[in-house]
Amino acid sequence: MDSKKIKLKLEHISQGYIVKDQVFDAVTDVSLEVYDQEFLVVLGPGRCGKSVILNMIAGLERPVDGRISLDGEVIKGSDERIGMVFQKLALMPWKTVMENVEFGLKVKKVPKKERRQAAQKYIDLVGLQGFEKSYPSQLSGGMKQRVGIARAYTNNPEILLMDEPFGQLDAQTRYAMQDEILRVWEAEKRTVIFVTNNIEEALYLADRIVLLSNCPAHVKEIYDIDLPRPRNTTDPQFLHLRKVISDNTDLAL
Repeated sequence: MDSKKIKLKLEHISQGYIVKDQVFDAVTDVSLEVYDQEFLVVLGPGRCGKSVILNMIAGLERPVDGRISLDGEVIKGSDERIGMVFQKLALMPWKTVMENVEFGLKVKKVPKKERRQAAQKYIDLVGLQGFEKSYPSQLSGGMKQRVGIARAYTNNPEILLMDEPFGQLDAQTRYAMQDEILRVWEAEKRTVIFVTNNIEEALYLADRIVLLSNCPAHVKEIYDIDLPRPRNTTDPQFLHLRKVISDNTDLAL
């Protein structure tokens, strides 16, 4: 990053749960600075605590220790400046693409003309023009993900959290959606925090990769990825970085 303005800061955050009268640590002492407009990827094995960290940033869970601040201000609970795209999109099947995308603005009582204009901008940006009146049941998996991305952007977040959004897609659609999300990010230049357990996906997308340990999650390593975009997954430097990160990644047991 040329200009490293800190947008989000995690300071010694931890999270745990009680399971059958035993305390279970999910995240321990995670500290991290996230820069304005960067594409940050949080990488780790399955069920290592990646989603728990995102949920705490989103305000869906409160850390048991530590604090999270946005633009220097400690955040407690949900914040309109932070949006989220889930793996399971929870699109409303009885609503059209347009109605799903504009829903957040409708809840905020934004006038219909204004919210339709905002929704249309992002429907067009993700390549769904012509499908405004379609229902989720009429869309492919990749198209549903585009609806979820458009919906999140329409709410105008400063930070967009993405929790393994392509994990349930077939390989070909997944590759296409990786290019799509980079295209949208380069057009919009929001801060993106993207969670995945796929090393190649992380390398293809990230400005930086935060590698987490297996549960309980803590930061093992942070990698600056200086490869030019679009990235070639068969490039020797790409393959070298993939091996370096793979060798340092905990197995999901």
